[in-house]
Amino acid sequence: MEKNIVWQNTKVDLADRENILKQKGCILWFTGLSGSGKSTVAAELEKKLNAENYFTYLLDGDNIRHGLNSDLSFSQEERKENIRRIGEVACLFKDSGLITLLSFISPYRKDRDVVRKKAGEGRFVEIFVECPLEVCEERDVKGLYKMAREGKIKDFTGINAPYEKPEAPEISLNTDQMSLEECVTCIWTHLKEQKIIPDRTV
Repeated sequence: MEKNIVWQNTKVDLADRENILKQKGCILWFTGLSGSGKSTVAAELEKKLNAENYFTYLLDGDNIRHGLNSDLSFSQEERKENIRRIGEVACLFKDSGLITLLSFISPYRKDRDVVRKKAGEGRFVEIFVECPLEVCEERDVKGLYKMAREGKIKDFTGINAPYEKPEAPEISLNTDQMSLEECVTCIWTHLKEQKIIPDRTV
């Protein structure tokens, strides 16, 4: 880091923002294979949070690669940089007091743990969207598995690139067995128990 860069403190902090928003700024990190249902569950959860007047923002892996990370490939090193960048963005959003939902394959455990540490104690909720590879391939809503099997896509997670499952996620969702409503309810219950979404009237 450049030696002449100095952190600029401000006069409004996270506690001030949370006091206005009446919620706990946090990161909800959805991880799992392509086709596991990460984006579907995250979008439905955000819809429910919004309907209950909680302030949120959803960051999706594909969307981020259209802009902020459009210069990155899917090699191991650039996947790491992809998660580093979005982790920094997520922490800024969290510090604004938002409930930030992130849907990223994020295949490497170490990269996810770096974001967890930066977010701070009780501010990072890892949600493992678990689904058997064969079910994800059957869904193949984007046709990516087919292209990976045909050799048209290299470094595709689950086919020719690894996925490291979370060792102790706060929440695990088996989307081949649970309905969308059940998945959302499971996360909602956790958020209530952890007082991330305290009861309030807006």
